[in-house]
Amino acid sequence: MSSLKPIDFKENKLYLLDQRLLPLEENYVEIETIEQTHEAIKQMIVRGAPCIGFTAIYGMAFAVLQTKKFNFEKIEEKGAYLASSRPTAVNLKFEIQKVLNFLKILARENDDPIFLFKKIVELGDKEIKLSEARNRNMATVAREELRSNLGKDKYKILTHCNTGHLACGSLGTALGVIEHLADCGEIETVWVDETRPYLQGSRLTSYELSKLDIEHQIVTEGAASYLMSHGLVDAIFTGADRVVANGDTANKIGTANLAILANHFQIPFYIVAPQSTFDFESEHGNQIDIELRDPEEILKYNGQQIAPYSAKAFNPSFDVTPGELISGIINEHGIAKGDYKSSLGEICHYD
Repeated sequence: MSSLKPIDFKENKLYLLDQRLLPLEENYVEIETIEQTHEAIKQMIVRGAPCIGFTAIYGMAFAVLQTKKFNFEKIEEKGAYLASSRPTAVNLKFEIQKVLNFLKILARENDDPIFLFKKIVELGDKEIKLSEARNRNMATVAREELRSNLGKDKYKILTHCNTGHLACGSLGTALGVIEHLADCGEIETVWVDETRPYLQGSRLTSYELSKLDIEHQIVTEGAASYLMSHGLVDAIFTGADRVVANGDTANKIGTANLAILANHFQIPFYIVAPQSTFDFESEHGNQIDIELRDPEEILKYNGQQIAPYSAKAFNPSFDVTPGELISGIINEHGIAKGDYKSSLGEICHYD
């Protein structure tokens, strides 16, 4: 992968690769307040559930540093403010809560804001490093599942949105599976959904696959049925922004469409996501808060109006794939199948 880091913390500042400008421009945005962190997440300068979560850790460090005297209740309020930047990805709240739990213990010994700031930054650095090993475990599990389920020498994989290094700050989730398969010489081709309206597939996934020299082709979401009906897809791998107790999974809009088609054509459909994406407080997918984004993202492209000026648009950023349409949900500890209310618990291990 490129030496570019989507998240880079140095000299007490956070540098975020502006993913809105990729693949044509590689530019970093400098962040040093929680307000700037909130805006960077909301405006999708940084994106991908894991990277959003990691960014939030550093944002909470800024929140502590911005307080003249440590006050846990005020930091909690800042955490709630930061969590409001994008409501669907559970990693965001997961990492914010991790920081709050960390502060409860740490501040008993030393509540100096500068000391706490440094410790939270260390936590952020540690979490990104740990994600590399976790995601490699997921890729290994996925490869073993394909060998057991399909037993082919090479695979034609369809993926949606972007789930690679840019989304994770380390080896990707679903795209990490593809990278691992390619390293093993087991990729025939990758079909990359363009992923409207932000084009994370054609802008970002293709960008990453090109740097990795992995054979791929970009397709519109509407091409999925053609590909599947002509035997051009062996399996589908996507990431997730939230997985709830019964296996219902929120991911980039258009994911549920793929799962429905895959079920019709009897093609395995897998979710690949770290444990931080699991939300067992929610029983069903209808409890997930789906982010509605600015209609301008549909009505315009790159600032250029592409619809009639009088047109309106509806822009949900995510949809929910029912658990019964998912062949398996993979995290760093294994794969869950079937009755997700029991099998998901079996692959979750909390420290």
